[in-house]
Amino acid sequence: MSDITLYHNPACGTSRNTLALLREKGLEPTVVEYVKVGWTRDQLHDLTKVMGVGAHDILRVRGTRADELGLSDPAASDEVLFAAMILDPILVNRPIVVTPKGAALCRPAELVLSLL
Repeated sequence: MSDITLYHNPACGTSRNTLALLREKGLEPTVVEYVKVGWTRDQLHDLTKVMGVGAHDILRVRGTRADELGLSDPAASDEVLFAAMILDPILVNRPIVVTPKGAALCRPAELVLSLL
């Protein structure tokens, strides 16, 4: 059982690069294709808490409807963002990696090295 979890979108180059980097280090993470399985409010809340960030920090704007939905407005609350992310999982930026050392949005992929 791996103690590393990668919230992964295989359509994303950075996400694929992060997975490749972990495997180059001899690590096989638990891969969660969150676009397929979706999110719960508790997952998103717990991830942002462990990461020490707010929902805006994991919001993906590029290639999504975030602006159109008003989600990039700084006044949009975490709860509003979490609700939107649950309805449309692509709104969560990727990849997010969780290890015993913490969790981070690994953009660029090399940021994952600080979690190993």
